[in-house]
Amino acid sequence: MTGKTALVTGANGGLGTHVTKALLDAGFVVVGLAPKIQQADFGHPNFTALPASLDSLDAAKKAADTVIARFGRIDVLAHLVGGFGGGQTVADTDDARFQRMFDMNLNSAFHMLRAVIPHMRKAGAGRIVAIGSRAAEDPGPTVGAYSASKAALVSLIRTVAVENKDAGLTANVILPGTMDTPANRKAMPGADTSTWVQPASVASLIVWLAGDAGKDVTGAAIPVYGQAL
Repeated sequence: MTGKTALVTGANGGLGTHVTKALLDAGFVVVGLAPKIQQADFGHPNFTALPASLDSLDAAKKAADTVIARFGRIDVLAHLVGGFGGGQTVADTDDARFQRMFDMNLNSAFHMLRAVIPHMRKAGAGRIVAIGSRAAEDPGPTVGAYSASKAALVSLIRTVAVENKDAGLTANVILPGTMDTPANRKAMPGADTSTWVQPASVASLIVWLAGDAGKDVTGAAIPVYGQAL
């Protein structure tokens, strides 16, 4: 793996911290993107902090161009940026909440894909992994906007896989159940966390998909539900 460069969005989040460390441990050079990320967040010589937000195509292109300028390539894109919002039925969901879910869970990925894919196609190789949600395929009540945005992400990633199979790219989306992150524990203090998915398990799967063993897996929506199956 040594010498390959991975761009991780949301690199200092509840899942991102595990993914960044797992990729570094696997020998990747990792560029961690997040609005408030700092070099000191990961004490590793192969880590580079890239403070940025993915609120526009220009921002995503600037981030990708920065990585290319410094390292010459983007071998892996691990897109972890996203957000959750619920509590209202579809009938009660307002435009702002609906749009917010799509901005966070779909549009950020759309911007990043448009910025990174041309570089990967030029190189003739690349691995793209995005984080969806179990709700994309198994929606529940009062999370309609969130579920719809994650379902759209699944379709987008699968389309990317088909469109770029001729260029040596793979694209997959992971669908975790509720993950055992600090944010989820704070949001659901009375929940039974014993069935929650461990972020380290998802991180290990991303490393596998990014490595040689995962080269034949593309266009997949991979469920990671743990004991909550």
